[in-house]
Amino acid sequence: MTVSSRLAEGDTAPDFTLPDDTGRPVSLKDFAGERVLIYFYPRANTPGCTTQANDFRDSIEELKNLNVTVVGISPDTPEKLAKFRADHDLNFTLLSDADKKVMTQWGAFGEKKNYGKIVQGVIRSTLLVEPDGTIGLARYNVRATGHVPRILRELADA
Repeated sequence: MTVSSRLAEGDTAPDFTLPDDTGRPVSLKDFAGERVLIYFYPRANTPGCTTQANDFRDSIEELKNLNVTVVGISPDTPEKLAKFRADHDLNFTLLSDADKKVMTQWGAFGEKKNYGKIVQGVIRSTLLVEPDGTIGLARYNVRATGHVPRILRELADA
């Protein structure tokens, strides 16, 4: 098993183009000049991922006040993402990385511990891309519960 290389603060964010929940291609460069909070999660409509998505949904105004746009990326198909959005009234962009290439490039897919076993999988991660295209915040192996309030405090203090 391999450990994916992680991005660190100051690194240039790798560009990507992925389909959103409608199948429309979305690229990182579409957000040029904005602060974009990209979070990677394992699977739509699972308990932890739903908790985390709902926390982002419920905090979207606070994030907008900090000039932050939220983008969630998972290996789910656009159809599953559309259902996730509808089921939970999500108000931010959801992207499908079915082949996990972007997740791997961003350090959000690789070796992780799951119930004490080392497995290959999605590493729940959150990264902030600054307007100049560099990583301003990189958090890996985050917990679904309580993560969004922590990120909000970090962004407010920055």
